[in-house]
Amino acid sequence: MLTSITDGLLCCLLGKTPNAVGPLDSVESSDGYSFMEVKPGRILRVRHSIPNRPAFPEEPEEVAERGTVHCKRRITLYRNGQLLIENLGNAVRSEILQCQEPSSTVELEMSDTTGIPACGGGTTRDGAATPAKRRKRKPKKVVTIDCKKRITSCKGTHGDVVLFFIHGVGGSLDIWKEQLEFFSKLGYEVVAPDLAGHGCSSAPPIAAAYTFYALAEDMRAVFKRYAKKRNILIGHSYGVSFCTFLAHEYPELVHKVIMINGGGPTALEPSLCSIFNMPTCVLHCLSPCLAWSFLKAGFARQGAKEKQLLKEGNAFNVSSFVLRAMMSGQYWPEGDEVYHAELAVPVLLVHGMHDKFVPVEEDQRMAEILLIAFLKVIDEGSHMVMMECPDTVNTLLHEFVLWEPDTPAAGDGHGDTK
Repeated sequence: MLTSITDGLLCCLLGKTPNAVGPLDSVESSDGYSFMEVKPGRILRVRHSIPNRPAFPEEPEEVAERGTVHCKRRITLYRNGQLLIENLGNAVRSEILQCQEPSSTVELEMSDTTGIPACGGGTTRDGAATPAKRRKRKPKKVVTIDCKKRITSCKGTHGDVVLFFIHGVGGSLDIWKEQLEFFSKLGYEVVAPDLAGHGCSSAPPIAAAYTFYALAEDMRAVFKRYAKKRNILIGHSYGVSFCTFLAHEYPELVHKVIMINGGGPTALEPSLCSIFNMPTCVLHCLSPCLAWSFLKAGFARQGAKEKQLLKEGNAFNVSSFVLRAMMSGQYWPEGDEVYHAELAVPVLLVHGMHDKFVPVEEDQRMAEILLIAFLKVIDEGSHMVMMECPDTVNTLLHEFVLWEPDTPAAGDGHGDTK
């Protein structure tokens, strides 16, 4: 603690950021790790594992219509904030939340306002009340989704499948250790980058390097380099936003998405009253307290095992400057409920019941908004559920990777919607 206070004072006096990760001198690969220069001087560490497997280039084309669903919905946003979603196709809805069946209407409120009030009613000459005439509401925005999506089982023997793992604020690719090893042994090709300023990636000395848009472009570069025909995105916490961004940008390439404790479908905006708005030197002085708070809030238990997991996962081990810039750079107004409702990709939501950062209600809201969504809650887990309960998480992820919807019956326009 005394060392942190001393370093913090030096930071204030000298104007330097302590413990900042400097640019890397080498981009050579070793033991599955490589360094990718996404921009001049901006280098990311990436773990890329290609399994040794027999020559099965792609999934066999057994049945042309196998796993094909009709994703059709109309999304209407009214000026009072009300969101109306009409599901018109045969896309599978979440059985976990008992959502409305396809070909139904879902009315959701995006704000605290109620509907537009009706025009004032009157009375007849005999005193009888006349019904109020409702003014026809004019929508602010109408989006129509109409496409066919082929959702298939992705096996480790299929050479056109790649799994991308994206961590959140303060983490590193090492938090995915159990998942990377699990899927690599099953024959899957896996890719996991360190965000800028995290893990062994370079840390640019300017705050603009850590905005959502800057980091999203980094993830775009990684995705474009390693993506194949069927790509599955797995994100944790803030990393979920980058998965959503990529799924929206590349709907033909993103086959499935897995969101782990990612929160609700809301536009990102930094808090004005956050502790992370304090000067970098003050945050550095408080770093031991912040690390302890993260351990307490991020894990269901705070024993020696959890402390070791935190250390091995290299989580919450970033400089105060990077941490402050990451939190203040979370500005993404486009990522609202309409943006998420437009996704026509199947999504698995995994939530740790003891998560103190993300309430379960937020993931429930996300499942309601998404077209094809399944919510799984792990009772023993918290925010770092993939580290706390790796076997449970690996099983859920693998089942979803292998999942495909039932084949529609011949001549039937709708599939099984159980």
